[in-house]
Amino acid sequence: MDKKEIKKLYNSKVNLLKKYNENYFDKNKSIVSDKEYDEIKKEVLDLEKNFSYLVSKYSPSQIVGFKPSKNFKKSLHKIPMLSLGNAFSEEDLINFEKRIKNYLSLKNDFKISYSAEPKIDGISASLTFKNGQFHKGLSRGDGKEGEDITENLKTIKDIPKKISHKDFPEEIDIRGEVFIQNSDFKSLNEKFANPRNAASGSLRQKNPEETKKIPLNFIAYTFGYESGLKVNNQFDFLKKLSEWGFKTNPLNKLTIGIKNLIKNYNEIEKKRANLDFDIDGIVYKVNDFATQRRLGNVANAPRWAIAHKFSSNKAVSKILDIEIQIGRTGALTPVAKIKPINIGGVIVSNATLHNEDEINRKDIRVGDTAVIERAGDVIPHILSVDKQKRLKNSKKFIFPKNCPSCGSETIKEFNIVTKKVDAVRRCSSEGYYCDKISIEKLKHFVSKEAFNIDGFGKKIVENFWKLKLIKYPQDIFNLDFSKIETLDGWGKLSVQNLKYSIDQKKNISLERFIYSLGIRHIGLENAKLLSKHFVSFSELKNLSKKTNYEDLLNIDGIGETQVNSIKSFFSNEANKRVLNELEKVLLIKDANLISDDGLLKNKTFLVTGTLDGISRAEVKSLIEENSGKTISSVSKKLNFLIIGEKPTKKKVDYAKQLEIKVIDQAEFLKMLNKTS
Repeated sequence: MDKKEIKKLYNSKVNLLKKYNENYFDKNKSIVSDKEYDEIKKEVLDLEKNFSYLVSKYSPSQIVGFKPSKNFKKSLHKIPMLSLGNAFSEEDLINFEKRIKNYLSLKNDFKISYSAEPKIDGISASLTFKNGQFHKGLSRGDGKEGEDITENLKTIKDIPKKISHKDFPEEIDIRGEVFIQNSDFKSLNEKFANPRNAASGSLRQKNPEETKKIPLNFIAYTFGYESGLKVNNQFDFLKKLSEWGFKTNPLNKLTIGIKNLIKNYNEIEKKRANLDFDIDGIVYKVNDFATQRRLGNVANAPRWAIAHKFSSNKAVSKILDIEIQIGRTGALTPVAKIKPINIGGVIVSNATLHNEDEINRKDIRVGDTAVIERAGDVIPHILSVDKQKRLKNSKKFIFPKNCPSCGSETIKEFNIVTKKVDAVRRCSSEGYYCDKISIEKLKHFVSKEAFNIDGFGKKIVENFWKLKLIKYPQDIFNLDFSKIETLDGWGKLSVQNLKYSIDQKKNISLERFIYSLGIRHIGLENAKLLSKHFVSFSELKNLSKKTNYEDLLNIDGIGETQVNSIKSFFSNEANKRVLNELEKVLLIKDANLISDDGLLKNKTFLVTGTLDGISRAEVKSLIEENSGKTISSVSKKLNFLIIGEKPTKKKVDYAKQLEIKVIDQAEFLKMLNKTS
């Protein structure tokens, strides 16, 4: 992607997060799963890390939460309420601890003590106490400024209004989570999707008397500003909170070592379904306050704490039916239709069964009672079935040996990479002979990364297919717009807009065109490589006349799997007809070739090891911009092996054996008249 495309991608993801935050923090609605939110957040942060020119005031690296509501008076937090970085695996925790030790110059065998605290899924609040008196209560807001919800917080019985203990600080902001217990939520679930939304909506009502009617709870876990606190670590502070009259999480634990953190994590995840409040992970905090102060913060998160998110939510439901869906590449995917159930605030009625092997291994049948796991997937999956609750007349599910759409034989291919037979069964029909495959191919053709036709989404593809308006990609550019104008939901203006959108896309780059064809195993990156190789559409089309495709193996990044898919595509008569018809209605632009007069002309390179301050992708770009080439392995075709820190010894030794020149980063940059 070029700089413009990267910025566009970045801004689209930031805008998505902004939309999710607005709904979550301001409108009390969760419109996306926690996992999907965390994944998009990570993608934004990774993009910023890789491309320094990316910046947005709405980025998660710049903000926490969402701007305070206009319904309440705003007030600044004396100490900002920061967000937390996320961990999803043991490896993430190991890296978290490594960063701490590196920052503090600690030895690897140094033992760090952590306060492990289950993270309640509620609404964060900060309570300011002065001389033992509850003075003011703020919501998180955007982390710097919150809503003054003091009167609503005063209605919560768990929050002490006056504290007379002698060791209670002169002034302190006690921070914690406002939530509703699951048992209490049952009486409110007609108004709210889940307990978290119920807590948010109740806490942010204008009338405290209405808030008072809601069974809100408060658990304290940290502090912001303090004056006169005489505690040296987090776990002792939690004990003090209990002494002062605050409720704390009974599952809090002091732990040393990553293995023990994982053990505690697994134990709590097992208890999770039996708790009367929702938790979505465990927060690990370096226990010692002095160490916390040394570590400080990075951007809007502390270096000394991280949230280890749970992988999913689970629930039990009944399998009503098993349907077979057919994808663009012919893959047959079994989907369980289940009795609708609320899992973590989302109503679930479908669950993927992955493939035939998965059904057989777990012996999943229609009518079974199943444990459904929602891990942020578009379709949740079935974890297991309760065979003791199985009906006596239950029958084993037989996977279709013929395609339910076109009747073609279904096959399992041998994977040349894994040397195993694929788990996925596929329809053996090629081209556009299978209706279900054809529909999915058309959806791919108009998708964002392909032709990206505005207003021509999946639903329109399905509708136009049913009405026999389209069957092949070329039909999109030869639509009968006068007929469409007579359809329900369509008018003159909407038809004009659709026609304009389609006409705008008749001019397309070769790489996007190749991707749009939906050739199996050919994604965007492979499409770019192929476009550079063929340069023009006419050269690409000439593949249909060839019998030998071996020269494609010389393209760095294209392997035997991709070549076999390309060969299969261009050997099919229906695909050839599609190409011929598309050529009549499209202007397919030649690939932009990089100048062949660069400093690295006719030179080939390979990188091994880690380079200083420059990624392999950037090195590859530099080489190509200067007319050089990169290849994937050490061979006689290689001219230069660039070595960084911790290179692969086998590659270095083999390069020397072949008398290939081995150079370091400085020598490489010198070849480009650059300095490191």
